[in-house]
Amino acid sequence: MMSPGMARFMLRLNGMQFVDHCAGQWPKKCVVPTGPHTTNRDFPYGIYARAAAGQYIQFVAKSTLFKGPAGAVMKALGGVPVVREKRTNFTQAVAKIFAEREEFKLCIAMEGTRKQVDRFRTGFYWIAREAGVPMVFCKFDFGNKVIEFSEPFYPTGDVRTDFDFIYRYFDGVRGLVPGNSFVYDPAVLEELPSGEGGGKASEGDASEGSAQRTQRYTRRDTE
Repeated sequence: MMSPGMARFMLRLNGMQFVDHCAGQWPKKCVVPTGPHTTNRDFPYGIYARAAAGQYIQFVAKSTLFKGPAGAVMKALGGVPVVREKRTNFTQAVAKIFAEREEFKLCIAMEGTRKQVDRFRTGFYWIAREAGVPMVFCKFDFGNKVIEFSEPFYPTGDVRTDFDFIYRYFDGVRGLVPGNSFVYDPAVLEELPSGEGGGKASEGDASEGSAQRTQRYTRRDTE
């Protein structure tokens, strides 16, 4: 990984500022929801951003994608293969990686596509809940020429309240392709479970009810 100084220089060279509200207080484990993701050209900015923060932020994909030369490249860039067992879904498999590692930071593009969407996929949230880790949001704000990491955010257990905060954080942020950027409509909250109770689950201590909810609301997003 390149040095923070070189990474910040590369961002400035591309006309971008860098802000890290998490500096000095990065959790050892966290999910890093990132957006808006509007083009493949976002990728080098992501590489620069993680280096500028001095954090080895990784990504996950199905283990079948890590074969041959392409798999070696993916691992070199920070990819982690996810092996799904018969009794676990993708969310639980990723949570297991968090449980097995002393330090793990996971980047997830919330839209799940480079096209414009009116809601985020929810897998990143349920992974954080299942693993019992905070989220650090990464905003690719090309309208204001800044890439920004937030302070750690701990899920409250109230799904709609949490997503209202997340949606408002990213609302109106212009991606590298402005027409594919996200605009928040609060009506989408109605599709999410209300309440859901409880606070942040401790790591590795997700209840059966939590696991069932995870499967119910993330099947479309993560399988």
